[in-house]
Amino acid sequence: MHVGEGISWRARVVVSAAAVVLCATAAPVAHAEVSAAVSSLQAQLNQINAEIGDLNTNLQNSQKQQTSLERDLSILDDQIKKSQLEIQRRNITIAQLSQGIQGKEDTISGLNDQLNNEYESLAAIMRETDQLDSTSLVVAALTSQSLSEFFDDYSAFNAIGEHMQDSFTQIQTNKQLNEQQKADLEDQLQEETQLRQVQQLQQQQIQDQEDQKNQILKATKGQEAAYQKLLASKQQTAAQIQAALFELTGTNTKGISFGQALQYANLAAAKTGIRPAFLLGLITEESGLGKNVGTGTWYADMNPTRDVPIFKAITQSLGIDPNAMPVSKRAWYGWGGAMGPAQFIPSTWALYAGYVKPNWTYDPSKDRIGRLTGNTPPDPWNPEDAFMAAAIYLTDSGAGIQTYSGEFKAAMCYLAGCGNTNKADLQFYGNDVMSFAAKYQCQIDIIDGKSNSSSCASAF
Repeated sequence: MHVGEGISWRARVVVSAAAVVLCATAAPVAHAEVSAAVSSLQAQLNQINAEIGDLNTNLQNSQKQQTSLERDLSILDDQIKKSQLEIQRRNITIAQLSQGIQGKEDTISGLNDQLNNEYESLAAIMRETDQLDSTSLVVAALTSQSLSEFFDDYSAFNAIGEHMQDSFTQIQTNKQLNEQQKADLEDQLQEETQLRQVQQLQQQQIQDQEDQKNQILKATKGQEAAYQKLLASKQQTAAQIQAALFELTGTNTKGISFGQALQYANLAAAKTGIRPAFLLGLITEESGLGKNVGTGTWYADMNPTRDVPIFKAITQSLGIDPNAMPVSKRAWYGWGGAMGPAQFIPSTWALYAGYVKPNWTYDPSKDRIGRLTGNTPPDPWNPEDAFMAAAIYLTDSGAGIQTYSGEFKAAMCYLAGCGNTNKADLQFYGNDVMSFAAKYQCQIDIIDGKSNSSSCASAF
């Protein structure tokens, strides 16, 4: 290369400078379409929230009215509409998260392109720097049009280098920020996707409500007198309640009587301070609504790294065949593997039943469930142990104070962790549990002689 070519690098510096300015000043990639989609979804979400609010008001007003066919059919209709809207709301939330993640991915891609362009510009300037450094000042001055021009170029070059370094720092910071935001959104999306199981339960609940409405209309043919007669016939005496089957799927038996269920709930209450009716309500929500509970297998439906090793340890310590034990079936949106009436996954059961790392060996001193029931090791398919495990979890989450708000929060913690207790699109779960609890409290009061069947008409 001729000396003159080495010093005449003004044109290349100008090009490099333009690249630096372009990279440094370019805003993150615009996402007009994504923003428009997110705004549209938010508008839909706001509308649904408003409609749910109206339905809540209607339900509260209806429940204060005297029991009648018209009132109860209206309540069922509003409950069905509310459940349908809550499903729509959850779908919109998931769609919003997906749009947000796509936007972050586009932004990160744009920032990566900027970084690559600046790396190329820096490489070019470094080559020029190396050439300039190898050229003596005397030769450079003699081959430049003027010495001042040479120093102008040299100063401009140094300024460009400093500017580029600042640009690198800013882009790296933006890139890290967007990657963190993207990771946060992906965590939320995973959480929402896993909660599609709740969505499935709510869809089943809608079907149950539709069936109940159709049964009422079929039995009464729309006549108020017939409905009042039907209500009276459905009021259960204490003896009938104790004989009624308490439906629990996923147990070692076909079912247990309400009297047995209440016995387990009372035992848990004496040991933990939980309200028996609330515990019965939660177990009903967990096991009663889930039609696929207990239809899966550990080797096909359970998380292979998180839960399978613990499941093997649990069944081994109990001396039972893992292939014979029912677990919840895996859905397309996430793993199954929940065990028994309380629907604990193995990794959560281990925390309460005394299974410790690294080999998940059973340690009686760490067993909170067995310490209270006397069953060591405890069995997640045994209703007594399952009730106690749920009671411990719920009282750890604040249910021991036995207030509506405390129990509602504990139910929400049981569903999706205490960090999600205020999520509007999940609160139907807490409402369901508290509704079941109110019904069971009425039944318990009948058994204890504190109430009669007619005073519980609105609870059934």
